[in-house]
Amino acid sequence: MIGADILVKSLVNHGVKLLFAYPGGASMPLHQALTRFSDQIRTILPRHEQGGGFAAQGIARTTGKVGVCMATSGPGATNLVTAIADAKLDSIPLIAITGQVKTPVIGSDAFQETPIVEVCRGITKHHYLVTDVRDLARVMREAFHIATTGRPGPVLVDIPKDVQEDSCEVDWDAPMNLPGYKMEERLAQPEQIRQVAAAIKLAKRPVIYAGGGVIASEASEDLRAFIRKTGIPVAMTVMGLGVFPNADPLSLDMLGMHGSVYSNYAVRDCDLLIALGVRFDDRVTGKLAEFAKKAKIIHIDIDPSELNKNKPAHFPIVSDVKFALAELNKQVEKCENIEPWVKQCAEWKKAHPFKYDEKFDGILQQHAIRTLSQKTADRNTIVGVGVGQHQMWAAQFFQFTSPRTWMSSSGLGTMGFGLPSAMGAQAANPDALVIDIDGDGSFQMNIQELATCYCENLPVKVLLLNNQHLGMVVQWEDRFMKGNRAHTYLGPIHHELASGIQDADDHAYAKERYPDFVQIAKGYGCGAATVSKKSELDAAIEEMINYDGPYVLDVQVPYQEHVLPMIPSGGTVDEIIVE
Repeated sequence: MIGADILVKSLVNHGVKLLFAYPGGASMPLHQALTRFSDQIRTILPRHEQGGGFAAQGIARTTGKVGVCMATSGPGATNLVTAIADAKLDSIPLIAITGQVKTPVIGSDAFQETPIVEVCRGITKHHYLVTDVRDLARVMREAFHIATTGRPGPVLVDIPKDVQEDSCEVDWDAPMNLPGYKMEERLAQPEQIRQVAAAIKLAKRPVIYAGGGVIASEASEDLRAFIRKTGIPVAMTVMGLGVFPNADPLSLDMLGMHGSVYSNYAVRDCDLLIALGVRFDDRVTGKLAEFAKKAKIIHIDIDPSELNKNKPAHFPIVSDVKFALAELNKQVEKCENIEPWVKQCAEWKKAHPFKYDEKFDGILQQHAIRTLSQKTADRNTIVGVGVGQHQMWAAQFFQFTSPRTWMSSSGLGTMGFGLPSAMGAQAANPDALVIDIDGDGSFQMNIQELATCYCENLPVKVLLLNNQHLGMVVQWEDRFMKGNRAHTYLGPIHHELASGIQDADDHAYAKERYPDFVQIAKGYGCGAATVSKKSELDAAIEEMINYDGPYVLDVQVPYQEHVLPMIPSGGTVDEIIVE
């Protein structure tokens, strides 16, 4: 069997049904092989390799299975770098396959050569340059094993063209050779479980801090059972949204920089913080010394490198979260001492809800998202987002009930993530309503994937919150830079007004809507409409949802709106901005 066929057959053997791949000179044998296996694996051609990488993440984030993307050597491979780094920070199981120039010319600066293994060394969980076709079947087994065991992450497999074309007798059962990767089961010990149960029993003000690790370990139901048994309130990270229903009275929603006032207050004042599958990220903790400083901290995570890395824990436990919760559920009971605490959390929640000016006569971003959430509540809905204000408003105002229905570039914060991730989610979940809530800045970074959506019959819907600005940077300019505008306006600057412009409100050009997203979307074959009146929003969203195919709803919104609450970077909850 030739190397290209070995690789594709390996994908099939590992249950891969979908692949996002962009061809080039060094990967042509792989694409020829894909045509020979077209009845077993669907290959989708993105319009940019980065789009293919994020689409593969869309598969992984919504199914829990490995997402696979492929590119050629040189620029094709480097265009995958951001998607690989993104997967590393968010612990997403991803396999990125790249063609490489032939082995005799590696290192000679051959046409379309980059040392992609070296480029990606710090942003992959593991990486391979395959120089012998006889290693390929084993390498692919190892790649899937590494991507999915322990803390998930991306694996890069770089394959020179001559290895793709070479042939050998295939040993599909060759033993893996991973001397530095001993994935013994990481399970909490009985004594650790007893200690945690005892700490919970003694606590009077406990809070659960749940993150993406709960979803990665498929532990959402175990967490829900734990909360039902104990009655402990839960705050979620942006990666943890969906792990517990937002509408439940014990949900404190998202915590951190743009999290709810009540979740941040609860963490500030708790006496026991139960951290599950989290990494104490700076966007959650703010000033580390002040974060949960009154609390004993239980930290359960499968990755030992995360324990005591940012915040020392009193109970650091290396364990699969699902196992730990299942064992805890055998021991914990209803917490009898916490009723006043739960009441206090409920009072904070009532006093400080997520809010916006509901009397505003136009459409505010929060209103558009809340309306969309209400209209899709009874459907199987998956939401992806770009990065910026719209991302945080979606996290605040969309009501999630299930895990793997929310896709956000959280650790890396990659603009352009929304549309291609939604595209991958739609391919993997054909019966779901998949919506990209996006901003006009993020949307334009991978807008070309509208073509993929149209050509591949992927009916992704885009709720485009169009404010003509890089909204989150504008917000920081307003808060911390005295409102000085430094290249954050996305519309055309008239040359006679360009000198000394500080506030776009003073000039007519700010009211221009550029570009015309409706024309662009229709040019790609998609349905599209624009809306600016609140009275027309409901009908416009209904039309978008019911449209048979991909659709862009351009919602014209103001740029002056800020995402609140907001804890300044490096600050504490006591510095929280609410107005």
